[in-house]
Amino acid sequence: MNLQHKVGFGYDVHKFADNRKLILGGVEIPHTKGLLGHSDADVLLHAICDAILGALALGDIGIHFPNTDSKYKNADSKELLNHVYYLMKDFHYEIGNVDSTILLEKPKLAPFIPEMRKVIANILNITIDQISVKATTTEGLGFVGHEEGCAAQAVVLLNKQDK
Repeated sequence: MNLQHKVGFGYDVHKFADNRKLILGGVEIPHTKGLLGHSDADVLLHAICDAILGALALGDIGIHFPNTDSKYKNADSKELLNHVYYLMKDFHYEIGNVDSTILLEKPKLAPFIPEMRKVIANILNITIDQISVKATTTEGLGFVGHEEGCAAQAVVLLNKQDK
């Protein structure tokens, strides 16, 4: 079966830690804490990676960039997304659109979303109007609401390229 369209969903979560930069969507966000992870812990780019990998039935980010591999220690998630982009191209697909949501109590992200969209569009070689980045709180509920961590969700539509 040769599918012309594929949809993938990605989700990632990391807890906050001292002495780390807060990187979301490839953009450094001023904050008192960053996210803890083997890489730069960019939950948004990780969720987008997982959405693309899921649409292609290629597993998840942990399979492709294991936290047991020292070469990914402190990795820039923009490079991870770039790698996933080229995997997608090898299967002759292109991005139709990405819809994503960051769940974070503080800081407010609205001023940084335009730059996140530009960064993601540039990596995925698409236009900014194909990227949606939204941010929401959890109204003080759960680990996000208690400011213990941050999560992100992403849905991606892939379209088969004409050969």
